[in-house]
Formats: sequence, structure tokens, C-alpha cells
Amino acid sequence: MRVAIVTESFPPEVNGVAHSVLRTAEHLVRRGHQPLVITPAPARGAHCPPHSFGPDAATVPVVRIPSLPLPGYPQVRIALPSRQLAAAISGHRPDLVHLAGPFVLGARGMEVARSLGVPAVAVYQTDLAGYAHAYRAGRGLGEAAAWHRIRTVHRAAARTLAPSTPAAQDLTAHGVPRVRLWPRGVDSARFHPGHRDEALHRALAPGGEVLVGYVGRLAPEKRVDLLAGASALPGVRVVVIGDGPSGPALRAAMPGAVFLGRKTGAELARCFASLDLFVHTGPLETFCQTIQEAMASGLPVVGPAAGGPLDLVGHHRTGLLVPPRDGRAVTAAVAALAADPELRAAYGRAGRADVTARSWESVGDLLLQHYAEVLAEHRGEGVGGNVGGGVGSRAGTGPAVGPAGPGDGPGTGPGPAGVEDVPAPPNGSPDPAGPGGLPAATVGGGTAAPAPVIVEGQPA
Repeated sequence: MRVAIVTESFPPEVNGVAHSVLRTAEHLVRRGHQPLVITPAPARGAHCPPHSFGPDAATVPVVRIPSLPLPGYPQVRIALPSRQLAAAISGHRPDLVHLAGPFVLGARGMEVARSLGVPAVAVYQTDLAGYAHAYRAGRGLGEAAAWHRIRTVHRAAARTLAPSTPAAQDLTAHGVPRVRLWPRGVDSARFHPGHRDEALHRALAPGGEVLVGYVGRLAPEKRVDLLAGASALPGVRVVVIGDGPSGPALRAAMPGAVFLGRKTGAELARCFASLDLFVHTGPLETFCQTIQEAMASGLPVVGPAAGGPLDLVGHHRTGLLVPPRDGRAVTAAVAALAADPELRAAYGRAGRADVTARSWESVGDLLLQHYAEVLAEHRGEGVGGNVGGGVGSRAGTGPAVGPAGPGDGPGTGPGPAGVEDVPAPPNGSPDPAGPGGLPAATVGGGTAAPAPVIVEGQPA
């Protein structure tokens, strides 16, 4: 199968979209397919690290479209209009076009796919409407415009893949049809409790403090400022890993915290495993890969009861869910777990057990099943019956989540609930068995080694 992957982000950028696209390309090569990656070019002079996995490595060609930085957020690159996109897609002669987080380049990729008569699969990965609200774009007009853009692109797709049950429900409520679930994998060999470094722990917590970590971008939508109360707790040391425009303000707000900057690869895995507790504060996560990486590292997790974390964190089993945007709730949850090392250990073991079957290999095979169904539908062959349920069905790639909703209606996900000793998750929200509402057995299959991929031209 020949697949053109049009993505808004790709390494050397470090984010969920870039990482999942790299893993997707690796898996396609591993299964004998031929991917082409098309992405905005990084900033001039940016180092694109090579990816080499042995002397017999296959190659993934990458076409980088000229780009400009997003005003106010230069880490995000926006591709400029270019004939190079259409030439790259048509020249690859794809059977299918994969649009990763389509918004600017992906929207143009959709137009090219339609002109060529090639089916497109659109992967929803970023809550752009929520980001518009977080950045107060146009006093609400930005949020409405973002949903209009999302609907326009995704309605043209043969299938939209959502990473979690809440994301799928939100898309359906806002009028996006043909939504299915496709979660994300985690490398549970790289992210492993065995990588804990006691010397690093002692260096970060010389007084024996409990290390409470956050990993991710330092940007307004991530609400890392909600950790300020936890950073003032006695016996607690907050460790922040990542960079971004909010870095200076966060350093001023949390003078007792340790800021390690951006970490990747084995160094990031060592940092994860050397923490005692992981906290994610962002209320706009459609999935939240760092929660999976923390769980694979054997850490208990505190996360917001909103979006992707609802599918990942088992409240009072693998961690604690708190009402989103509630700093006092975050502080209470951290205090409760900091005071109970046995409970932290139990949650960490349960979390590790939850994610070990969520390999990138199994998730990649699930994506290939989506591809096969889309191609069969495009040829008018049908799919041959249901292979599983939609949202909440817990099996297979499934039928559409539900009928398309009207215009800009609100999402259908549950809201925050009351407070026990620490805030509880929304009423009636069960602990899911696996990512995206799928049981671990559905997407499991062990941890796969990285595929043999080298990127031609500009390395990935």
C-alpha cells in the first residue's frame, strides 16, 4: 500500500502529532508498505536528528514544505502555499492519504486527495477550538472559526480517527461524521520502572522530598501554573520537564520547582522513572501521551477529569482525576499521594499493568485495519459486517460514533464532579479498560522494536 502522510508537525519538533506520525511511518515500513511524509519545514538551521536502525534499514522519504513560525508561538510552523504539496502527493501515487492533525497543510492535502480521487483518513489530534479559547482568540469567534475549519476538513474525509472516547464524542457533537476510535501506543520497554536513577532522585530531592513531575510544553493551554500550590507543599519538589513560551512566568511563580528543560530519548525515560508522582494539568488533551509514558514508568498519575485522561487514568486505581482548571484540587491530590508511599506504589503497579499491552505495533495494526476498511468502502466492496462497536463498545474499529450533530453544539463528555478527600471524577464515568475505550486485549500485543527507518534528504 502506498500512503501519503500529510502532517502539520514532524521531528525535529517534539509533540504528540510529530511522535505519532513518526511511529506510523515506522509501522508502515515494518509491514511492507510505502509511506511518504509531507510536513512543514523546520526553522532555518534546525537540526534534524538522523534515525538509523541498522545496515539494512529501509527509507521513508520526507518532503518539507517552506513554512513560517506561528505568530506568538514560533515553535509551531505553518506551511506556506506551495505547488510542492500537490506534486509530492500525485508523484507518490498513493492508495490513501493520511492527514495528521489537519488544519492548514492538511486542509490543502485534503483538496489534493479529492482532486485525485484518493480516499483520505483524517486523524484528529489537537483540540484547536479549545486552544483558540485558551488564547482568547476573537472573544469566542476564534473557537467557532476553529470548529468550522475542523468540520470542513473532517467532513470531506472518508473516516475521522479520534484518539479517545471524549474526543470522539466532541467531534460527533460538533457535526463531524464517520468518527472511529484510534488510540496511541507507548513503548513500555523504553519507559520502564527499571530506568529509575536513585542518584538523579537524590540530586533533585536532596532533602528526601517526593518528586512530582510534569512533562510537556510550557504554554498557556497546558495550565502548568496549577502546580504552584503543590510546589509550596512541605516535603514536595516539583520537577518540570519541557520548554515553551510560558517558561519565564512559571519559573517566577514556582521558585522552589526544578526546571530541567526539554528531554528526549533515554534521558527522558530516566527522568520519568526517577519521579515519584506524575501530574498533568492541561484540560485540552485529546489523548495525553505523557500520561501513558508515566504509567509505563510505574508512576501514579494525577490528571484532569476531561478529555483523553478520562480514558487513561483509573480513578483510585492508577491515580486520581481532578476537576480541570482547579489548582486547589491538584494540590489536594498531590498532598494525598505524597503522604502515602504505599498507595503511590500500588497505583504505579496498576498503571504499568494497564499500558504494557498498548504497543505501537498493536496500535499500528489497528490503523491498518482502518485503512483496509476505508479502501474497501472506496471500491464499493463494503466492510463485511461490524468488527466491533463505536464509542463505549470496547471492541474493534467499530461503526461511526453516532449521527452527526448540529453546528456548534456543546460536547457530550461528562463534566466535573464533587469532592471527596480529593476531587472525584465525573459521576458515572467508569475506569476504562484501555485507551480510547478499548480493552487492552483489543489493542495489545507486546512491545515492538522500532522499525528500520532512515529519512532521505532531511533526516526525521
